[in-house]
Amino acid sequence: MRHGRYPFIVGFLAAPVAIYVTFVLGPYAQAFYLATTNWRGVSANPEFIGLENFTRLLDDDVFWKAIRHHGLLLLALPLLTIALALFFAFLLNVGGGSRGGVMTGVWGSRFYRVVFFFPQVLAVVIVGVIFSRVYAPDDSGLLNGALGAVGIDPVLFMADPDIALWSIIAVLVWQAVGFYVVLFSAGMSSVPKDIYEAAIIDGAGRAAMFFRVTLPLLWDTLQVAWVYLGIAAFDAFAIVQVLSVDQGGPDGATTVLGMEIYRNAFSYSQFGYASAMGVALFFLTITFAALTLRVSKRDTIEL
Repeated sequence: MRHGRYPFIVGFLAAPVAIYVTFVLGPYAQAFYLATTNWRGVSANPEFIGLENFTRLLDDDVFWKAIRHHGLLLLALPLLTIALALFFAFLLNVGGGSRGGVMTGVWGSRFYRVVFFFPQVLAVVIVGVIFSRVYAPDDSGLLNGALGAVGIDPVLFMADPDIALWSIIAVLVWQAVGFYVVLFSAGMSSVPKDIYEAAIIDGAGRAAMFFRVTLPLLWDTLQVAWVYLGIAAFDAFAIVQVLSVDQGGPDGATTVLGMEIYRNAFSYSQFGYASAMGVALFFLTITFAALTLRVSKRDTIEL
């Protein structure tokens, strides 16, 4: 600090900025460049082909099928996860009603918080392996074993194109809901208890408290959760890779852009085309986040 404030600040920022540029912005720039080439992963000097890869994307049926799957994920994953997480968080924080003038959660709420959060500590690959046994098509599978016990024929969860993607969505919701229970619980715990007590005195039931008190006060947290879950909906690569039939099957019924990027790069050695898909995915994600923040923007309620 003897040499001035700005040299001191620059000295602390130089290393983090250099690391960010090298390992984040650098790969982005390289991906944008490769997207304009026909690089196959072996040539030191890839041929520049301009926007040919992006033109090819527009005529790629598999690419558009993956986009449609992301559209379904964008609707189902945030809606189901946020709805379940809000319901459980409300029960764990104020679902027990007023006891001694203090709003409390249901009995055993501390234990349930740990149970709900447990899937979040598991690696995504482990979750995929677990559900590969849950969805197993014979009686050894958890679900089909239960169905067989009551005389129902086995369901081919991952081999039926009509339900395979919904089976993937169920896994993603199961894994994510615990984190958002904790996130919403933290938001609810910051709401003054006096507000809930005043609502009870005014005759508000639990449903009215949830929709007229809790939701408005958690709007900023809900906005963040929707963006995070939307970004997760643009990923889903690991679960699809581990859990689906033939990596995105059957017949592309569960494929996503991450899966197609991997397939084109490491199976077909079309790194330029895979990079073009990556660039498209990048702009889709950025556009979604910006639109979500813009559309859901509203005045903050002061407590």
